[in-house]
Amino acid sequence: MKTSHDWNAINDAVRAAESRCDWGAAISVVSAAAKCYSADADMHNAHLWHMDLLAKAGRIDELATLAETDVHARRRLDRFLYENGCDGDLRQRAQRGDKAALYYLVRLLRRRGEQTAAQQVVDEIDPADQYALELATRDD
Repeated sequence: MKTSHDWNAINDAVRAAESRCDWGAAISVVSAAAKCYSADADMHNAHLWHMDLLAKAGRIDELATLAETDVHARRRLDRFLYENGCDGDLRQRAQRGDKAALYYLVRLLRRRGEQTAAQQVVDEIDPADQYALELATRDD
């Protein structure tokens, strides 16, 4: 089990690599300390940090591969696609049943002022999803 001292060294090493934009080093160090749903909060946080670093590094294919079985990777990928305006990718993911992708897609369309398109996408992909419908039709 890692001690807090070990975690401090890992944290410092990852932060230093991040500051140099040395994504490979940062990802390598943090992934070695990462464990999804670990009882050790530091290890679980390292897992979440790993997903963030993959997105920052633009390693989207790797993130997408992890997203097939890892809920945190899926959520981080969906958020990356939203932040980068990738409506086509979000639509594909939503059509395959990714609820978070549907919600991000609706938000993206609304952000662009495309309220009708947001409502249509809910009607096409999952008209029974009340939350998606609420996102598409609410007055902001």
